[in-house]
Amino acid sequence: MVYTLKGYKGPYTRAKNKTAKMKFSQVIGHEELKERLRKNIDEGRVSHAQLFVGEHGWGTLQLALAYVQYLHCSNRSGGEPCGVCPSCVQMQSLAHPDVHFVYPTIKPKGSSTPPTSDLYIEQWREVVADNEACFSEHTWYEAIGADNAQGLITTKEADEIIRKLSYKAFEGTHKSVVVWMPEKMHTAAANALLKILEEPWENTLFLLVSEHPEVLLDTIISRTQSVNVGRIEQEALRSYATRTLGATEEQAEVAARLADGSVLNLRRIVAEGGSAAATDNFELFTRLMRLSYGNKHLDLFEWAEQVAAMGRENQKSFLEYALRLIRESYMLTAGMESVSYLWGDEKAFCSKFAPYVANHNVEALVAEIERALRDVGQNGNAKIVFTHFALAVSKLIAMRA
Repeated sequence: MVYTLKGYKGPYTRAKNKTAKMKFSQVIGHEELKERLRKNIDEGRVSHAQLFVGEHGWGTLQLALAYVQYLHCSNRSGGEPCGVCPSCVQMQSLAHPDVHFVYPTIKPKGSSTPPTSDLYIEQWREVVADNEACFSEHTWYEAIGADNAQGLITTKEADEIIRKLSYKAFEGTHKSVVVWMPEKMHTAAANALLKILEEPWENTLFLLVSEHPEVLLDTIISRTQSVNVGRIEQEALRSYATRTLGATEEQAEVAARLADGSVLNLRRIVAEGGSAAATDNFELFTRLMRLSYGNKHLDLFEWAEQVAAMGRENQKSFLEYALRLIRESYMLTAGMESVSYLWGDEKAFCSKFAPYVANHNVEALVAEIERALRDVGQNGNAKIVFTHFALAVSKLIAMRA
């Protein structure tokens, strides 16, 4: 059976299985950082609380999982876990009894009980395995049916962590807790976690994987050792594009440059730059712009209704996408094509569309998109938000310098 990366419409496929890539050698790029993490474990310098910071697309979770497997492996050598001991086998299935995972969840329909991560462990295992431990917040919310809800790490989750850590280790000596997106913790949950960090159990590792550490309590940050995960090196992305995504050498060279250090961007660029059909966001953007400079107001109302019917996370995804294409179009207008991050159908459309985005309207267009993003994030009436947005964009696109 063939299985594809979640949310990815490119040529990459692989046999369906429920194991995740966990070795350092399978993490894309970051060679110097991987060596430093290995050395810390080999020399017994494992801080009880670590904060891995970086965007999802930079492989932050990949690194965290590789680190945990290496720590728990009973027969590691040559800077790698063995991959065959009971600990490694359990880690690759995300079923190690001494490794616990925490991530944002939603309350199931009809339930009055606050959810915990255990309720969604099967979805977690599937999403991590199917996306090689590199996926967006939106992909996770899709997997748990949270398109119209905001994920949260509940106070009950903190109680569960304390309960699990009270048991002795089943395998080896260490117990580990991997918290993905700790910025989604309820305030009470964050305070409970802080108490654990202040008085940690022996041989217990807390590994927080955060994209927005600025949201965390300062007291939590001060009690963790920061591991800054930067962008993935261009050469590593190029190699991944040819080896895994099926890109040609020429496609991989361009896509790796445009990806800006993110494997998520790389997957999208390779998919949209080939023969695959344009994504929904691209279709929505191009239709909005064509209707705008055509002054087709009745059709704009229909466009707004279509977007209003989408889930909140899909709406945010579209607006973020539109913001990027507006900025890229302006760069083309400004004669900065050499540093533009456009590819395939995006580049073909924006090359013609660019003259409609210039000094006289680019700031106002960006402001309208950011306003819509803010309104959607605050649960504004979607029909009103996107009707106003469509009409405002139409007026700005129709302006002449």
